[in-house]
Amino acid sequence: MDRSPRDELQALRRLGTLEQAEPRKGDEAVRDELTCRAGSYVQTDVDAWLAHALAAHLGHYADRAAREAAAGFLAPPVLAHAALLAALARLTPGAAVDQLALAARLTAADSESVGGLAAFLTRAVTTGSLA
Repeated sequence: MDRSPRDELQALRRLGTLEQAEPRKGDEAVRDELTCRAGSYVQTDVDAWLAHALAAHLGHYADRAAREAAAGFLAPPVLAHAALLAALARLTPGAAVDQLALAARLTAADSESVGGLAAFLTRAVTTGSLA
């Protein structure tokens, strides 16, 4: 019996192995379905997983077009979280995901400000003003 992507994602969550999985095309829709089924409850573990995958270009996000398309599918807090993770990774190459857990907490507190912080850090790194 074939399991739906939603069932697979839920099974990975229950097993505690979600962070080891690479995202596939359509996982953004699965995230939305999970959120709708949960009565708009945000799936923080799924959001953090998608943000990390997007920032690190994992799975189908290795393709630039998939990353650009994700911007139209993922919620702004997920995109802000991904942007902050990417900016922090440029500042501290080799940082482990658990070392960047503060990004998820900041995003949960104020995703709009996190987006601005990510843009600021990206500009600073690009122009070399943080070097």
